[in-house]
Amino acid sequence: MRKRLAAARSGTLGTLDADGRANLVPVCFALDGGRVLLAVDSKPKRTRKLARVTNIQRAGWATLLVDHYEEAWERVWWVRVRGPARVLADGPEAAAALEVLLGKYEQWRAEPPAGPVLVIEAADWSSWAFA
Repeated sequence: MRKRLAAARSGTLGTLDADGRANLVPVCFALDGGRVLLAVDSKPKRTRKLARVTNIQRAGWATLLVDHYEEAWERVWWVRVRGPARVLADGPEAAAALEVLLGKYEQWRAEPPAGPVLVIEAADWSSWAFA
């Protein structure tokens, strides 16, 4: 499951808002040991006050779901990682995490993500595969 998660190019980040409603957003990420790293990039957004950041700051918890679907169901799988989460606005830890993300996503090398880095400590792993 770690290999599948590390190789995946995108996933869905889940957080809970103050009313307990799920907030789901597609994300790019990198696995770094026991941590999942994400960054808020420069693509256009409706607001700079993003729910994913606010929810992590408030609740300190997040989930990442990565799945693979094909019509050949024997190749279908998913991996879910949950754990304590935090926001790194700047500093050496944020810079190091950003370097890991830049190593995975060539698109970000020309224009590195400008927003904070999000870190999920992978405390709970779940997975399923048809085969």
